Amino acid sequence: MDNNNNYDWAQKSVFVENQTGVVAKKFFASVFLWMFVALSVSGGVAFYISANTEILLNFFNAETGKPNILGWVVMLAPLGISLLMSGGMSRFSYGTIIGLFVLFSAVFGITLSTILLSYTSASVISCFIGAAGIFGIMAVLGYTTDVDLSKFGPILMVGVVGLIIASVANIFIQSEGFSLVMAFFGIAIFTALTAYNVQMLKRIGEGIEESGAKMDADAKKLAVIGAMSLYISFIQIFIYLLRIFGDRR
Repeated sequence: MDNNNNYDWAQKSVFVENQTGVVAKKFFASVFLWMFVALSVSGGVAFYISANTEILLNFFNAETGKPNILGWVVMLAPLGISLLMSGGMSRFSYGTIIGLFVLFSAVFGITLSTILLSYTSASVISCFIGAAGIFGIMAVLGYTTDVDLSKFGPILMVGVVGLIIASVANIFIQSEGFSLVMAFFGIAIFTALTAYNVQMLKRIGEGIEESGAKMDADAKKLAVIGAMSLYISFIQIFIYLLRIFGDRR
């Protein structure tokens, strides 16, 4: 009888040990799955519009190349949608969050289509690979480092706001030199943000597991929001690399 009891407890101990980290890993895997979905949607929209350039006439003035009212809506919509998703996460259902996320990705794809038309295919491919490499390295660093990156969050957010304001201003200024300076700052900020966000998402996943919760609707919504933050960092690194190293058509 004693031997049987010892055997049962040993088996249970091994089972529990093997299950440690399962929820956290599912959460993290879900984040990167949704990021892949966003990249696929944006890429699909961008390639479709770049192959049907007449669609862009709905968003940009054909003579000046500057955005019209609808173009401004498209350019600012991703920011508005991201704020709506983050602020309304507790009120919105999981399905609504997914819908907004897909809309966010599709609208961003319209902006990306202008990039595909502005730069050579070789530049787009090489800068995409470069962005993937930078993103991957910083993601691993953020996941494995023991340094607390949370203290850098407010500084990085100030940098992002500054970049947004400068980008809007440069639409009217049209300064290539200013755009190049912003690109270097942009790569630095979003590279650091990648490591920061990955570490925060890792801690969120671990917190969910430590609380005894499972991958319920709230955890899934958090994964989508996390995917959006990583998607933005990756896309911005890609765009800024193109501004520095890309060859225009």
